[in-house]
Amino acid sequence: MPYLPVFIVSLAVALLATPLASRLGARLGLLDPPVGRRRHPRRISRIGGIGLFAGFMGGAALAWQLAPLSNDDDRLRLSGVLIGAGFVFAAGLLDDWREMGPGPQLMVQFVASLIALSTIVFIERFNLPFFNEPVVLSWPLAAGLTVFWIMGMMNTVNWLDGLDGLAAGVGAIAALLFAVHSVKLGQKEIALFPLALAGACLGFLAFNFHPARAFLGSAGAMVLGWGLATLSILTPARVATALLVMAIPIADMAFQIFYRWRHGYSPARGDRGHLHYRLLDLGLSQRQIVVSYWLFCAVFGALALLTSTRIFKLGAMVTLGIIVVGVLVVLSKRNPENRT
Repeated sequence: MPYLPVFIVSLAVALLATPLASRLGARLGLLDPPVGRRRHPRRISRIGGIGLFAGFMGGAALAWQLAPLSNDDDRLRLSGVLIGAGFVFAAGLLDDWREMGPGPQLMVQFVASLIALSTIVFIERFNLPFFNEPVVLSWPLAAGLTVFWIMGMMNTVNWLDGLDGLAAGVGAIAALLFAVHSVKLGQKEIALFPLALAGACLGFLAFNFHPARAFLGSAGAMVLGWGLATLSILTPARVATALLVMAIPIADMAFQIFYRWRHGYSPARGDRGHLHYRLLDLGLSQRQIVVSYWLFCAVFGALALLTSTRIFKLGAMVTLGIIVVGVLVVLSKRNPENRT
């Protein structure tokens, strides 16, 4: 399998395309000023996600050529992943150019979910602790769960993208673990596509780690969220890996939604209540917070690969979620004014 060529090409394309995208952003005036939640020192291009998209598509195109898929269903599914990536990328660029607002963004995510369903990318069955037989869902339940999963993952990545290198680094870790998981299960051709996403994330990360010279923007965040959501569906049990890798940002998102609803705010209202912002306000540096996130995500994601015990996976995910929510509750009471 051409694992190394695919990874190198996706990495190289992202390394070349990201600075070009940053220059284009500067020329078009698509720059994020140092105001609001992000407190970067200067105006930074918000269309750096072009580099991540280019790297992913470049690596995926090479994988498609060097390791043709023999299964018709796999070809249809991966075609859907790539078509959907193009769709959310275009919509994200439009949002970077003319901010669409939460409603249109949710509609884009919903349409993307329909693309997944139409190309048989859906969650059909899963295993539960204490049960020996897999749970097989009816089509309406499978479709609903898939839409919820894809839209949830895209929003999780979007909300995670608050500190330099945070979303891209976590995305790279998750994608690498997806690739390893696919190889372990004998899906060697499919493993090339999350590997391409990982290479693209790392190539972009070279310009996004603190101090950032490029931001993902909506285009990059949508592509990354879509890629993680759909690629996690293509291999049995990989959703569990995704849940463990993304346990911290998922728990953070759930807490923010509940907190905003309980205090009469719109769940889509942006603020500095996220865990990474609160840790920054406590005095930790961006690099300390980001690297800590990476380590937690890598360790818990590796646990999903090293153990096949479903009860252990569930326990690890619930424990980490409780810890995250507990920390957020304490920090919210200690310093509630940093919600804005």
